[in-house]
Amino acid sequence: MPLLTGALFGSGRREFAAEVSWDLPSLAPGATALLDVTVTGARAGDLATASLVSSTRFIELDVAVWSNNTVRVMARNISTATFDLAAAAPSVGVVKRRVP
Repeated sequence: MPLLTGALFGSGRREFAAEVSWDLPSLAPGATALLDVTVTGARAGDLATASLVSSTRFIELDVAVWSNNTVRVMARNISTATFDLAAAAPSVGVVKRRVP
């Protein structure tokens, strides 16, 4: 018997996405910044990913479905230098988890 039932089960919609503008604050080494992104259809347990077009590879993104319809993105400076990036548009994607 499937774990998911009701209107969403079998609907065929498994991927959701959003893109927003984000002007990251200046990040000192090890510092973090948070951004909550509305992704309609996201639910706890879904797989979330994010990407950010930036001029540095030293900003690491961690992402998780924070609550229904909300994905939290955390940017962390993993370098030894301070970065102040220009505004960018992070892309956030959510894929519904598969139930065996």
